[in-house]
Amino acid sequence: MAWRGNLSKNIKELRFLLCQSSPASSSARAFIEKNYKELKTLNPKLPILIRECSGVEPQLWLRYDLGVEKGIKLEGMTEPQISKLLESMVKAAAAFKA
Repeated sequence: MAWRGNLSKNIKELRFLLCQSSPASSSARAFIEKNYKELKTLNPKLPILIRECSGVEPQLWLRYDLGVEKGIKLEGMTEPQISKLLESMVKAAAAFKA
């Protein structure tokens, strides 16, 4: 899980959009509850934003260098799938910078 410590080296902002109560957002809420503390501890200067809005579909947004953003819909994904998705996006950003 070394990629977690390299998060702030490869991305500029991590943003979660989710509903506080909908079943579609339950996996996103579980991911945040399980991983937020570790991600923030390893990347203290990285903005990790959690935006809650009733009825919104769960999404993950990453902002890279030069303001480039990428958004992924999380509906139907499990918590481990969200973790794997974030890992692959961070690794792709690292490869792009190299």
